[in-house]
Amino acid sequence: MSELIISASRRTDIPAFFGEWFMRRIAEGYFYRVNPFNYKQVTAFSLLPEDVDGMVFWTKNPKPFIRHLSLLDDKSYMYYFQYTLNDYPEIFEPNLPPAASRVDYFRELSERLGANRVIWRYDPIIISNITPVEYHLERLERLAAQLKGYTHRLVISFLDYYGKTVAKFNKLQQNHAVSCTDITLPDYREQLNEFAKNISLIGAAQGISVETCSEAADLDHCGIRHGRCIDARLLSSIIGRDLEYAKDKNQRDTCLCTAAVDVGVYNTCKFNCRYCYAVQSENAVAKTLQNHFIDSPSLIYSYSGDLEVHREK
Repeated sequence: MSELIISASRRTDIPAFFGEWFMRRIAEGYFYRVNPFNYKQVTAFSLLPEDVDGMVFWTKNPKPFIRHLSLLDDKSYMYYFQYTLNDYPEIFEPNLPPAASRVDYFRELSERLGANRVIWRYDPIIISNITPVEYHLERLERLAAQLKGYTHRLVISFLDYYGKTVAKFNKLQQNHAVSCTDITLPDYREQLNEFAKNISLIGAAQGISVETCSEAADLDHCGIRHGRCIDARLLSSIIGRDLEYAKDKNQRDTCLCTAAVDVGVYNTCKFNCRYCYAVQSENAVAKTLQNHFIDSPSLIYSYSGDLEVHREK
């Protein structure tokens, strides 16, 4: 039995921007994973159907990739989507299609795959002077109503203040007077609980359960449980056989995701959302993409010599 789950990807939006490249890797049956801290450290992984238990696609716009799904189905790949659908001001998400279009894409994907295989992500939740709690509750209620019957699970998380993120939000504060509040801090516990209860009620009204992603806060009493975005249990239900996987030791302690191998490279997503940990800046993305080649097994760069293709056993 194979023991490999592909995450495509936490590092970039493959369905939105690199679908042709990914399908080239499918055709050739392998890809190279690059250590983000050492681009000379490369490992080859199989993408052959017999070596892959399942795939999890992460995206904010699956539309360009939908036409490739028939080929994945023909090759008997099992997969589901983590679809991030927020409705932020352009200052936070400058390059996304309109929210109404993204709702349409969500429905199209769900109608093709089934509601259990399209997970709605509303993350990160940014509490700020231009997006207060009330802003999110209004957007969540409207989106949940539009997605009723098209998904059964909503994943939420709150803004993490990574170094890259702090630098970008400092510029937003300086240039646009945007100020943020970390609602997960102990001083805001009461507000967090009230907010979480309202989110849970919004989901329940539309038949959508709510989970958190990599959050230390225990919100079970609010009707929100800790979730795992890469979920061997969900893949097991799709495949029709039990998969046994450990927690991914390469993720944060609060992350409950099943072990998986990420495809792609940081600083390649052209959405350039201001909160994104995977992108340093628009200039960094432009510079990195200068080294993108459709035939590159790793998305960027060309590596000389052959690598032994790694297969989990």
